[in-house]
Amino acid sequence: MAEVAANNVNHPSDTTKNVFDFGTFVGDLIVEEDASSDDISLEGLQQELEECKDDDVVANILSKGIKLREYTKGVENNLRKVELDSIQDYIKESDNLVSLHDQIRDCDSILSQMETLLSGFQVEIGSISSDIKILQEKSMDMGLKLKNRKVAESKLAKFVEDIIVPPKMVDIIVDGEVNDEYMRTLDILSKKLKFVEVDPMVKASKALKDVQPELEKLRQKAVSKVFDFIVQKLQALRKPKTNIQILQQNVLLKYKYVISFLKEHSKEVHLEVRAAYIDTMNKVLSAHFRAYIQALEKLQLDIATSNDLIGVETRSTGLFSRGREPLKNRSAVFALGERLNVLKEIDQPALIPHIAEASSLKYPYEVLFRSLHKLLMDTATSEYLFCDEFFGEESIFYEIFAGPFAVIDEHFNSILPNCYDAIGLMLMIRIVHQHQLIMSRRRIPCLDSYLDKVNIALWPRFKMVFDMHLSSLRNANVKLLWEDDIHPHYVMRRYAEFTASLIHLNDGDGQLELNMERLRMAVDDLLMKLAKMFSKPKLQIVFLINNCDMTIAVLKEAGPEGGKIQLHFEEMLKSNTGLFVEELLMEHFSDLIKFVKTRASEDPNASTERPISVREVEPIVKDFGSRWKGAIELMHKDVITSFSNFLCGMEILRAALTQLLLYYTRLSDCIKRINGGTALNKDLVSISSIMYEIRKYSRTF
Repeated sequence: MAEVAANNVNHPSDTTKNVFDFGTFVGDLIVEEDASSDDISLEGLQQELEECKDDDVVANILSKGIKLREYTKGVENNLRKVELDSIQDYIKESDNLVSLHDQIRDCDSILSQMETLLSGFQVEIGSISSDIKILQEKSMDMGLKLKNRKVAESKLAKFVEDIIVPPKMVDIIVDGEVNDEYMRTLDILSKKLKFVEVDPMVKASKALKDVQPELEKLRQKAVSKVFDFIVQKLQALRKPKTNIQILQQNVLLKYKYVISFLKEHSKEVHLEVRAAYIDTMNKVLSAHFRAYIQALEKLQLDIATSNDLIGVETRSTGLFSRGREPLKNRSAVFALGERLNVLKEIDQPALIPHIAEASSLKYPYEVLFRSLHKLLMDTATSEYLFCDEFFGEESIFYEIFAGPFAVIDEHFNSILPNCYDAIGLMLMIRIVHQHQLIMSRRRIPCLDSYLDKVNIALWPRFKMVFDMHLSSLRNANVKLLWEDDIHPHYVMRRYAEFTASLIHLNDGDGQLELNMERLRMAVDDLLMKLAKMFSKPKLQIVFLINNCDMTIAVLKEAGPEGGKIQLHFEEMLKSNTGLFVEELLMEHFSDLIKFVKTRASEDPNASTERPISVREVEPIVKDFGSRWKGAIELMHKDVITSFSNFLCGMEILRAALTQLLLYYTRLSDCIKRINGGTALNKDLVSISSIMYEIRKYSRTF
């Protein structure tokens, strides 16, 4: 310990850390040498000492300065003492331990008994599990047998049900009336007949041999009975004044299963019923349409004949060619007018002839055409849907309507060759187009080919009649057509109304537009020929202006845009208006106009052979000043009497007075440039005075 203290003195830093030098301490240990000292290895001791360096217990022991051997002996003594104390405790508790031992042995005996008992239970449970497994297998086997028996029972029951013929079914088929119950029984019979025919196993069964003869008898009886029933119903269709559609919808469709039954179980009878229905409806509908057409023909109003052409003159040309101008509704030959209403009423009900006849009404043919085809569309739609639902086939429709189509074609073929009404033909073309759209919206294709055929027949006829009008203009006799009248010619009015009608009815057909352009060129040529029949150029111009103005007005009524034809006549009107203005002014102010056109642009101060002088201009100025108001009044009266359209006359007079003002302004400017021209100022009429007169006539016109 003294050495330790000495070391602490020499190393004060170690004292502050309270850490001992284990190497020095161990070096002081005295190890007893014995036989086993050579076997002790000190390898790793230093490492263990380093690890115990921070141990609190070891540090506490070493801090007391006790040697390890002494400390070890102390520990051993303490352990020996504790062991002796423990033995004394065990001795004291020996009775309790013996009791505990006995209790443990008793528990072990009880557990051994329980183990034996449970082992017995386990054996019994194993035996029960085996029994349950056997029962389960038996149950599954019984379930499979039951399932097979049920399947066999159901198949056998179905077989028996399908093959037997109940007495009630026999009674209904043989003696019952054809009604809803009969239809249900017929369905059951049909299923039984199919059953014995389709399944090969049934054909081999003995039961079939007993039942099949009875089923065959029932089939024959049912076929015979429903055939008689259907034929009886079809005969009702032939009765006069029968509403066919009501009979079809309320009676025949209730028994449509009869047709299916016959089709499946008696094709020969089915074909007979089919043929009987086709024959009945063919004759009935043909008769109905023939009667309807005959009634419509009494209502027809003749509009045009082969002589009602644009270029044919209307006055009497002989004993047998009297004009037809007074004929009622003659204006409808070229003008559309109220005839357009037939397109607005395209889907209205068909005419009832006896009502119209009682009212003494007559109609253009296109009205009758629409009514006939409206009836055809409604009848065809109803019949097409009925045939599809009742017979289950669409082709039967075309066999039924072969007769009605033939009746209508016969009528149409008798009417069309004698139809010279181009407007009516174009209306019929539009009607057919509208009817095609209606059938398309109904999704009924049965009239597609028929309507196409009608359309194909109408266009060539329209083209032929149109060409007749064109030829009438090209081959017109100008001398017969000419009238000593500057107002619009009746041929031009026909042309304007005819063209306006076609423009209104044209549905974007380019070929029709080309034909109308050809017609326009022909009427232009005829118009110029008629104009040249007047001896005075002024009258020729007035005639052209009146006809152009009238044509433009009629074309504008047909629509806001008259297209190329209207533009052509507007240009023609404009050019002739300019010519008329010059003619009118030359008639009243010829000296003024000639001077302005020839001399007014010259420079009075230029060195020319004949410069403009006051003496040359003075007569013109005084002449204008003395009679300009009277001349304007005469121009006003001339315009009023010359032009049919007052608005057109007003525009022409305004243009003439404006042109006069321009001429006089140029004259005034020329006078200002003449030497000594100021002397004429007293004779010049002020521009404001002329403007006042122009405004006055513009207001009063």
